[in-house]
Amino acid sequence: MTDGQDDPDPKNTEIARWLAEAVRGDERAWCSLVHEFSPRVFGFLKSQCNDGDLAEELTQSVFVTMAEKLRGYSERGQFESWIFRVAINRLRDELRRRTRHAKPTAQEKLEEIGGNESSSGGASYRTTNPDELALLDRAMDELSRSDREIVDLRHTAELSFKHISALLDEPVGTLLARHHRALARLRASIERLSKGSQ
Repeated sequence: MTDGQDDPDPKNTEIARWLAEAVRGDERAWCSLVHEFSPRVFGFLKSQCNDGDLAEELTQSVFVTMAEKLRGYSERGQFESWIFRVAINRLRDELRRRTRHAKPTAQEKLEEIGGNESSSGGASYRTTNPDELALLDRAMDELSRSDREIVDLRHTAELSFKHISALLDEPVGTLLARHHRALARLRASIERLSKGSQ
């Protein structure tokens, strides 16, 4: 494992340290990894599948895989990309096995979207107002699968564009443009739906 010297990001350095210590059997380091990533993995999965029970089950599966693979994992500043790739693969496999998708459960998942200003200057979409949540839910449902995925990876999973790039194997510039377009479509849908409900 690297010691994070080639990555100036202190967070990546700390994650690399936790990984190295967890491999050596340090339970506190393992708990630090779980504490850091389990809420983000769960939030991302729940937002994607609209089913809290399924998201919890899949999150547990992701961390079982993480525990199994940890000893052979070589950290190069890509752990966040790796763990969310595992999460996405688990979700896709499960949805393929199901004959129908879970019905949206609305409010809880929407409270997790947003929270940070987008790098393109777009607005945050965090809200607790029930009417705004319902409106946002409808607008999110109108996004294409790929638009929704990038919004969720950025705002629910809280991944940097660098990590999304590693995860999706796309250039950062392409992802920035996709993210900007997805937020623009989301804003346009919110405005249209808002006018229609008045």
